[in-house]
Amino acid sequence: MNTNYGRSRPCTSGKRRAARGFMLIESLIALLIFAFGVLGVVGLQASMTKAQTQSRFRADASLLAQQAIGAMWSDTTNIANYATASCAGYARCNDWKTRVEGALPNAVPSIVFASASEVQISIRWTPPNDEQHTYTTVTAIGVNPP
Repeated sequence: MNTNYGRSRPCTSGKRRAARGFMLIESLIALLIFAFGVLGVVGLQASMTKAQTQSRFRADASLLAQQAIGAMWSDTTNIANYATASCAGYARCNDWKTRVEGALPNAVPSIVFASASEVQISIRWTPPNDEQHTYTTVTAIGVNPP
């Protein structure tokens, strides 16, 4: 049996005042979570770009070292001119050195005859705001160097 004849429902204005602004706080928290997600994606993109750039530099260094080896194989009569000390005076070696310095940041190429039949090619480079990297390869040319 209903004993609330003619009475209205109890006042809920106290509850409404307590809940006022709750939706705004939820929206701000959602916006904060979204902002952290966007920052995470931007950080991931930056690290992926750095890794891709480093990979390209390593591939370029490998290609340039192989080009030097090919030049030496095709020019065995002048192989002594490919050593780092005399490279600047020999056009083919100097062209290779210029390509290395143009392809890699702060590049320092080096060609050293390790033994009578082995040549070691090292390329060092330092990207901006990064550490120094080195690519080294050793191969046999098949003639006796100087």
